[in-house]
Amino acid sequence: MFSLFSLTAGANVRWHDLPGKGIPVVFIHGLGCSSSYEYPRVVADPAFGGQRAILIDLPGYGFSDKPKGFDYSISHQAKVVIEVVETLNLSQFHIYGHSMGGSIAIEVARQLHERTRKLVVSEPNFHSGGGTYSRKIIEKPEAEFISHIYNELLECETSPWKGELQNAAPWAIWRGAKSLVDGTTPSWRDIFLNLPCSRTLIFGEQSLPDNDFQQIKESGISVAIVPNAGHSMSWENPSALASILHTEFYRK
Repeated sequence: MFSLFSLTAGANVRWHDLPGKGIPVVFIHGLGCSSSYEYPRVVADPAFGGQRAILIDLPGYGFSDKPKGFDYSISHQAKVVIEVVETLNLSQFHIYGHSMGGSIAIEVARQLHERTRKLVVSEPNFHSGGGTYSRKIIEKPEAEFISHIYNELLECETSPWKGELQNAAPWAIWRGAKSLVDGTTPSWRDIFLNLPCSRTLIFGEQSLPDNDFQQIKESGISVAIVPNAGHSMSWENPSALASILHTEFYRK
């Protein structure tokens, strides 16, 4: 695993750089998750096509440091990703972001649009207000979430998500959720619509129908559906996600 001291986060960020062919794909995970947990099964699948994959654990998650002084905002997490891209000297790259990671990926593509060959996001946070889970997290003050609500979440969770949730810092989860609820202006959806790079929006079949999905499709931007999966598509149907990503990143 590789490591960089992030000047933005004031801590070490870590990632896997899995060798392969073609333009590298940078992976950004969602809230309470980690790329080192979510994506090895996806990129190892034959359907992914043996592409080079860079799996970043954002600060606060997975194997990366969890500094208490970092704000964990979407914009600052995007700056951390950019630090990794710069360290790897990637003149061109594809980027995939899921959920919160989709919003971060949109921010990265906006700042590095001349180097972003393709942006693919799956069920991203497009709007302020956050999703149901983000809103629930910030119902209570950060200190209360850290002191006992986080542990209650762990005790109640039975899905594979628990494996990565227990390795996420509760302050990172709360502040990330707060940033999603606060949103940005223009919205991540508007930024996504106006980016110059090629883009694709992915949804899990079980998450449809969805107004954003339909509107993005009607705008002429590429969309794709992961069958037999909902929001947690990377472990609900990793082979199908791998196939879609390969198709989208190598679409002629």
